[in-house]
Amino acid sequence: MLYRSGRESAARLGLAVTKKRLRRAVDRNRIKRLARESFRHAREHLGRVDAVVLVRDGCASRGNAELRASLDRLWQKVASRHS
Repeated sequence: MLYRSGRESAARLGLAVTKKRLRRAVDRNRIKRLARESFRHAREHLGRVDAVVLVRDGCASRGNAELRASLDRLWQKVASRHS
């Protein structure tokens, strides 16, 4: 995840989920859906942050719970640095 202070009044999310990393569309869509849902829950604690979630090799083999926990840890880290 990349992030920086944003100019908007609320946090914004960008997704970099490429076909090069995840060949199947169903995998790309699942990762994007999980990232958006996780961001919606964490948005109120993030403040004015622009964040981009990047996909790494091997994330398609991870379960939804594991991916969600990983994203939640990243949101907590971002919130603690920008609060």
